[in-house]
Amino acid sequence: MGDAHEQIDQLRLELRRGVLVLAVLSQMDTARYGYSLIQRLAAQGLDIEEGTLYPLLRRLEKQGLLESEWEVGETRPRKYYRLSPVGREVLTTLCAEWDETVKVMRGILQGENHE
Repeated sequence: MGDAHEQIDQLRLELRRGVLVLAVLSQMDTARYGYSLIQRLAAQGLDIEEGTLYPLLRRLEKQGLLESEWEVGETRPRKYYRLSPVGREVLTTLCAEWDETVKVMRGILQGENHE
């Protein structure tokens, strides 16, 4: 039975990877630093580890979907991220894709599309 649990864990990770980008982009209308984003997502039921989030933020910035700036006025410098104009466009498109995917999957899983 351990094999089934391992497979489920692996498949859950694969499924989760796809939604993390959408979840992160959806929270970036306001400038946020990494830890505040972790807390915000956790409060909404999506736990994400620092080791997953920070590389994702850097990758999204490199792809031009996020912009960043350093805030040095507090006790320690923090890098704040926010959606870029391209990121906003991508988010809008991904949200529409998500809605359509959920609709299709709901139909498949509830048997509406079976012959």
